[in-house]
Amino acid sequence: MNVALFLPCYVDQLAPDVAWATLRVLERAGCQVDYDPDQGCCGQPFLNRGALREARALASRHLRCFAGAAAVVSPSSSCVATVRRRFGELGVSGAHESGPRTFELSEFLVRVLGKTQLGARFPYRVAMLQSCHGLRELGLGTPSERAGGELAPSPLESLLRAVEDLALVSVERPDECCGFGGAFSVTHPTLSARIGRARLRAMADAGAQYVTGTDASCLLHLDGIRRREGFGPRAIHLAEILANGASVPELAS
Repeated sequence: MNVALFLPCYVDQLAPDVAWATLRVLERAGCQVDYDPDQGCCGQPFLNRGALREARALASRHLRCFAGAAAVVSPSSSCVATVRRRFGELGVSGAHESGPRTFELSEFLVRVLGKTQLGARFPYRVAMLQSCHGLRELGLGTPSERAGGELAPSPLESLLRAVEDLALVSVERPDECCGFGGAFSVTHPTLSARIGRARLRAMADAGAQYVTGTDASCLLHLDGIRRREGFGPRAIHLAEILANGASVPELAS
């Protein structure tokens, strides 16, 4: 299947290993991957701050960039949720056509390709960080406020359970926010860090060596707290776990 790789600006600038891992995973799943280096920010930070004119311009640019793609895949639940759920509110041309063919990585692998076995091995104890955007805007699982009991398996969980030697650990309040929240972490840094420390403490108490999820931004937030505070599991994106053991592709000249 031909797919277009949608890399959030913060992944491009702060977590390029996640980008390479996503490429390797999609190729391992049998996809032909195209990447347009002219792509940029989807406009989510501007939307969050109410800067609608700027957000609309970036949304229009994004839609033009991916106009010809049959499927668009990204390693970011929040950016996919922006395209799928928020672009239509801006009234930009092509928003309603682009949304249904834009997918978060785990969603695409499990629900579109029907794949969970990707030949990955990761011999560590891992806690899941359920993305708030993934749960509540993309439907990648069932949030606890709606479940009334045990949460239904998410694509993230299905993929992790198929990784050889990986041990999933159960964490108290598994779908609680990590505290990042994009602009929230800037406007309320003390509260954001406090929430993040509580998440790390719960994961550490559960014996997790790593924490993984579908939003690199949330993982960067938690890993920054871990490095400052000196405790808690290391953060690693789902794509990096699934790509474990794959060779690194050659950089294009």
